[in-house]
Amino acid sequence: MKRFLNKFTLLTLTGLLLLGCADLEERPVGILAPESLFRTSQDVRTAIFGAYGWMATERLYGRQFVTALLLRGDMADIGDRGTPAERQQVNDFNMDDNNNMVNVFWPYWYQVISAANAAIAGAESLNLPENEINPLIAEARFIRAFSYYHLVQVFGDVPYLDRFISDPNLVKDIAKTPAATIYQNIIADLEYGKQWLPDKQPSDVRSRATKGTAASYLASVHLTLADYQKAYNEAKFVIDNKDRFGYGLVDDFQTLFRAPQPANLREHVFAIDFLGLQSGSGGANDDIMPPMTGVRGGDAPRSGWSVAVPSMAVYNTWDSRDYRKEVSMEDSLLIGGKLQPYTVFPNTKRPHIAKYSRYAGNSNAEGRYSDHNYAAMRYAEVLLIAAEALGEVSGANAEAVGYVNQVRARARNWAGRQTNFPEAVAPGMSKEAFINLVLEERRLELAFEYKRWYDIKRRKLGEQVFKGPNSLEPHPNFDPNRDYLMPLPRVELQVNPNLGPQNPGY
Repeated sequence: MKRFLNKFTLLTLTGLLLLGCADLEERPVGILAPESLFRTSQDVRTAIFGAYGWMATERLYGRQFVTALLLRGDMADIGDRGTPAERQQVNDFNMDDNNNMVNVFWPYWYQVISAANAAIAGAESLNLPENEINPLIAEARFIRAFSYYHLVQVFGDVPYLDRFISDPNLVKDIAKTPAATIYQNIIADLEYGKQWLPDKQPSDVRSRATKGTAASYLASVHLTLADYQKAYNEAKFVIDNKDRFGYGLVDDFQTLFRAPQPANLREHVFAIDFLGLQSGSGGANDDIMPPMTGVRGGDAPRSGWSVAVPSMAVYNTWDSRDYRKEVSMEDSLLIGGKLQPYTVFPNTKRPHIAKYSRYAGNSNAEGRYSDHNYAAMRYAEVLLIAAEALGEVSGANAEAVGYVNQVRARARNWAGRQTNFPEAVAPGMSKEAFINLVLEERRLELAFEYKRWYDIKRRKLGEQVFKGPNSLEPHPNFDPNRDYLMPLPRVELQVNPNLGPQNPGY
């Protein structure tokens, strides 16, 4: 798919950088119209591939955005305190409105959205039969929904753009849209995707959206909004149709994090595709998460920068009988040709994240420019969404418990050797105990996969996980009135005061 990405660079850079420009009047922007750019359905498809390409950049899934999510949660702390202050601010809950991580990833999400809107407008201008063009419109609408799914959770109210903009003057005074409205628009886009997207994409690639992808994200959105019956219905739809969509749990948990992953890995519901040792302008295809999480001072190709590193409490409280701990964390490494424990790691003497650095595939000496296909959504998460949502609706019945037990059964396969840990959950738990169990299962199963912060936020767990007696990463300054949202970029408010007010506390 990546071979198509550069063809649409002109479109995404002219007329589509609508937010993130310091001065729209002084920055010349080309005026483009869909009818002059789109002549065939292949042109629409190329625009869609361009939008996917913006996701696989250093600014989003290659480092900046996902590192911000990782550090915001309680599973990864700053390791090397020599790392830039912008990362420490995100981790330590003392951000200001000029944080450079936000300044970098904010406009890139809008570039993804702009490319998707261009594809939608171009597709509609072709006047082709609906069975030919609606699946492509649905794919572009999924991309738009996916982008706002992240923006609204990180920032709350943000500008909502649902049309192709050929004249920047039309948006220079745009105001924010309430989060509740954005969520309804996300749901509408995903429901359209569930209707029109195919069951499988050509070659069954998982880096393009399908009907199952749309339904899985509908389940996640409804879970976020605490509409548990709808969340369960959508997750159950995916589970009941798993063979139709080609979904299932891979046998060995390590397979999920061993690059290069197959393009059709059955557990991947939606993946962000990086290609090894390839990069382009604007951070394109530049995956830096292996060195960001790897051990500084290790022998190549396992050296890194020790930026995002779990606290000792994360390591010590994770039962060592759990194979997922073995896969997820690195507690020893070759240093100077000798296998050394974490207690003598040169920089940060703590176990590190292993999911991305251990098997980065075709990459440089630090694991950069990796071959990873990062699972933005995988089937195990769909099972856990179903368990949590059904648990809220009906309690810890056999069906809800069964979804957790599917995930746990796979975890008992220790690289082909069957173990008895984690043991199966028995029905009959209280509703509260079961929900807590599912959230803990999500914390471990999805560790370091950029999910934990969203769980903390939607369940309002901040004061418990950052200030409670069992905190894995204490932050006594955590303020629930401020810290569940990040600040809007100062430069955006300076250019367009209509984006105000700033989020509380910044």
